[in-house]
Amino acid sequence: MIGLAAFLSLLAAPVMAQDVGGPPPPPAPAVETTAAAPEWRAVPAENLLVIDTTRGRILVELTPEVAPLHVERIKLLARRGFYDNVPWHRVIDWFMAQTGDPLGNGEGQSPYPDLKGEFTFRRDAAMPFAPVAEPAGARVGFFHSLPVQTQPDAAFALTGDGKVHGWGLYCPGVAGMARDEGNDTANSQFFLMRQAYPALDKRYTIWGMTVSGLDIVRSLRVGEGDNGMVTAEPDRMTRVRIAADIAEAERPGVRVLATDSPRFRTMVDETRASRGADFSVCDVTLPVQVTN
Repeated sequence: MIGLAAFLSLLAAPVMAQDVGGPPPPPAPAVETTAAAPEWRAVPAENLLVIDTTRGRILVELTPEVAPLHVERIKLLARRGFYDNVPWHRVIDWFMAQTGDPLGNGEGQSPYPDLKGEFTFRRDAAMPFAPVAEPAGARVGFFHSLPVQTQPDAAFALTGDGKVHGWGLYCPGVAGMARDEGNDTANSQFFLMRQAYPALDKRYTIWGMTVSGLDIVRSLRVGEGDNGMVTAEPDRMTRVRIAADIAEAERPGVRVLATDSPRFRTMVDETRASRGADFSVCDVTLPVQVTN
């Protein structure tokens, strides 16, 4: 018979779990940790061209992945003040607005060598691309804010470098480089599209996309005659900078609708339904948020 002290010590001892046999209990359900894709994409300040004009501000997203040599040139000239007070010397309604000539007559350029044409680029599987249409043998969509056309993904396996050709499409707002007759004669003059003009595709280097200020581009003083030269007092670029070089308190910030977001896909579907057989990637205008 157990004494009282021994009995009390047994009550105080830890209770051991009993093995009752049978299968173990099911594991707790996994907690979903995958975050939803952000709805907005911030444009890096290093790739944002800020063009202040006599009509207002234009913001262009630079695309070095598409045209590295031309983006490097635009940045160089902007940082050296080359574009400040340069006129929009050639503006054609329903076409484009051209600038970058310090002489203002279409004959001027920078002191740097001409650039090799970058009419196409090479796309690999890691390059962000959001398709909106897939006609036979091609894919059409967006690289960041830029409308592009490219070969199908199936062609990755058929090329030596695992990449396929892509090229920008001349939709409204697209930034292209002017040149002479030769392919490798671009220098400092560039143009911003007022409307779509697909005849320019793969003939003139595309280096960016207007993400804010297309209304300003369309408000610039239009020239006269077939060549669109502005003979009256032209509008001017008063100052051109790279956003990264502007003090943070004054620097404009730009967020563009992310092309991997559900909202983007809904917008494309709605645009396609409204346009029907006339649907084009140029019909898709990405919403933008601008601060400062």
